Amino acid sequence: MTLELRPAASLETAELAALFTAAYEGYVLPMQIGEEQLRFMVDAFDIWLDASQIAALDNRDVGLANLAVRDDEAWVGGVGVIPAARRKGVGEALMLALHDQARTLGVRRVWLEVIEQNESAYRLYEKLGYAVTRNVAVWSLPQDPSATGDALEVDVGIARARLGQLRREREPWQRADATLDHFEDLRALWSEGSAAVFRMSGGNVSLLQIAGDAAEELLLALRSEGPVHVLNLGEGDPVGDAFRTLGGDIVVRQREMALDLT
Repeated sequence: MTLELRPAASLETAELAALFTAAYEGYVLPMQIGEEQLRFMVDAFDIWLDASQIAALDNRDVGLANLAVRDDEAWVGGVGVIPAARRKGVGEALMLALHDQARTLGVRRVWLEVIEQNESAYRLYEKLGYAVTRNVAVWSLPQDPSATGDALEVDVGIARARLGQLRREREPWQRADATLDHFEDLRALWSEGSAAVFRMSGGNVSLLQIAGDAAEELLLALRSEGPVHVLNLGEGDPVGDAFRTLGGDIVVRQREMALDLT
């Protein structure tokens, strides 16, 4: 059995998307990744396909690991191995290769999230030196067309400046300022000095950033436009309390982890 690693850029987009989907088969949250979604992820999250890795066993592609890079920080945007090749050391080899790529690019810290129930991945990351920085959750709030909140739509730049003042902790990679910089369809709401930035995607409200004491009013206004989803709110974030008060649910809980490469 021969394991070989090579850059993800060696695959066409359709091939890489198919491998991504196959590598997440049977996971806690299986993923169906199409070409369009993969292009979105690569662009929005700054995934470097030349640094991301593909694993092959006996000339068959069996796994992948995506590396996103911004300055001296990186984020693991998905690691997966097809069912037939799991528990053969492929995931560890992919992660070690990502670390080598990150060091070459001058990265000092690598971030990732692991679903709470994925104990095998969590143990691997601990073995590699990652430490939990906080617990996070994906929240969802059903649409209520009749909902009304005391919020006004405002200029995105004004809202983002306010969010920078109100922010209590770092945003996760998927909702960081550098991610928002890639979007041209952002919208923003304002209520009592609080602000939210969001975008519409397939009839859903993708809530990207929110802060301030009027989170409930902002969520009321947002849910009138569609179901509201937000990725990786930190445990104890008051926005989570606002979701809960309005009948929102946690879709999945995750551990945010980080590794210092220095």
